[in-house]
Amino acid sequence: MDLTTIIGLVAALATVVVVMILDGGSPAELFAAPAAILLIFSGSLSATIITSSMKTVMQLPKFFMVAFTLRKFDAAGTIDLLARLADKARRDGLLGLEEDSRKIEDKFLQKGIMMVVDGVDPEQVAAIMDTSIEQMRARHKIGIGFFAAAGGFAPTFGIIGTVMGLINVLKQLDNPSALGEAIASAFLATLWGLLSANLIYLPISGKLKTKDEEEARDRYMMLEGILSIQAGENPRIVRDKLTAFLPPSEVKGDDQSKGADKKTAGQAERVQA
Repeated sequence: MDLTTIIGLVAALATVVVVMILDGGSPAELFAAPAAILLIFSGSLSATIITSSMKTVMQLPKFFMVAFTLRKFDAAGTIDLLARLADKARRDGLLGLEEDSRKIEDKFLQKGIMMVVDGVDPEQVAAIMDTSIEQMRARHKIGIGFFAAAGGFAPTFGIIGTVMGLINVLKQLDNPSALGEAIASAFLATLWGLLSANLIYLPISGKLKTKDEEEARDRYMMLEGILSIQAGENPRIVRDKLTAFLPPSEVKGDDQSKGADKKTAGQAERVQA
């Protein structure tokens, strides 16, 4: 599970509850108007479904689970693999990678290496793999857009719920004792509209967008490695090129290499002295 999604959602809900308690209210008051809650969620999702296709609607559980599932990708391990393949390609030729390509678990990387082994033109390899990445991002964009649209509709339905509630309030003007509760219930619709948009829909859309960018980055890194292997580049150069895709915190060996450079420099100074 993606702990950042869970922690963020729990922390946000806890903040709302604590603030209500500090203001002298009760968390149970959030559920005092079930009709408003039904209007917000049913209305916002229904309006968003109108803008989508049936195929997208059927994939909603999948999109939702992606936001709560931790994506596993060993960037350092992939770089090591590509560097080893580059070394073997220089020694045994590209045909020597045929057996290794069958053992690659990542389908995107496996497809690229197999095209290299088959002798596909580098420009065609780049075009095919780039198209694959763009189509992946187009699929991800559907889920991102759905939850972003729902986040836009939810506050509007909150206002609709409040207006409907105020209409009922006006009908009870002859009963002053019931006005306070009726007005509070009316404004609960606005509250739920804002909460659902800013605690559920928009955060999930943002999480899906983040995961999309991360996966695209990883695939572009693999594509760069595939093309470098096909070009017969030095394994060390391949590793340096791919490491540039990673943030400094994920780069292994930086501290050791810097320490080694300082040690070498110190030895050189002593020799000159």
